[in-house]
Amino acid sequence: MAVHRVAVLALDGVTPLDLAIPTQIFTTRPETPYEMTLCALEAKVATTAGFALVADAGLEHLRAADTVVVPGFEPLLPLPDAVLDALAEAGERGKRVVSICTGAFALAAAGVLDGLHATTHWKHLDAFARDFPAVTVDRDVLYVDEGDVLTSAGVCCGIDLCLHIVRRDLGAEVANQIARGLVAAPHRDGGQAQFVPAPVAVAGQASLSETRGWALHRLGEPLTLRVLARHAGLSQRTFMRRFSEETGTTPLQWLLNARLGRARELLETTDRSVEQVARDCGLGTAANLRLHFRRALDTTPTAYRRTFARATAPAAPRSD
Repeated sequence: MAVHRVAVLALDGVTPLDLAIPTQIFTTRPETPYEMTLCALEAKVATTAGFALVADAGLEHLRAADTVVVPGFEPLLPLPDAVLDALAEAGERGKRVVSICTGAFALAAAGVLDGLHATTHWKHLDAFARDFPAVTVDRDVLYVDEGDVLTSAGVCCGIDLCLHIVRRDLGAEVANQIARGLVAAPHRDGGQAQFVPAPVAVAGQASLSETRGWALHRLGEPLTLRVLARHAGLSQRTFMRRFSEETGTTPLQWLLNARLGRARELLETTDRSVEQVARDCGLGTAANLRLHFRRALDTTPTAYRRTFARATAPAAPRSD
């Protein structure tokens, strides 16, 4: 596979958890072409956890990278001109530029986000909108994909974004393999709310994760709201409320995303017809599968299979 170079830029005051996400997901694996390098302005970088880390390379490495990732950092102080210039140059040269959490402040300060939609940690959205009026802020999403420029909301949303990038580059099968290794959800759509009011079960209540797992093994069956609620032992109204609190989306939207994910895997790994794939993933007919593929992925099942059935390298970032 052709090497795809990923430069992770650690800014002074980097958040270790934010930094760990891209370095773990884009680390070298036999099934991926990624070559990850940790970069920084200075060799030694302070973190918010009280320890320092040592970077492998300087800012000059960003010029050779195909993808540049900026993890979150604190405090949100003015950045050195050398950092802003390097990020601006990466954007101007058509590199793929990515931020996790408050890393969006660095991209915005460099002008990379001007005229685009973006997001960041929900606690900093007001400040972000105030400081960068040229950026359209999306407040209720996990991540924003603007093609060559991608931004994620707080911390763990960076996992969703990085897996989304792997899925875009190499297909659902490889992304799901990495997700399983991380014990992470294989796919959370970027349009879900980034702030979930009750991310863990309330005392005395059981999580709905068992019902979601049960449904994932039965995607080809007719799974209605009533069926899901019955499995959870709840009324439909209570089930919908609890499901939304836990996942940030509705049961039916979650089910549609799961079925599309299953369809993508089947298209990549089997030679089943589009009609059979539609039945096996629970979308019924080829026409229905094509409709949802067009809406969600802006492509067709056949074109998707042609691209990812034997994916060997990420698509090169656009240069236009």
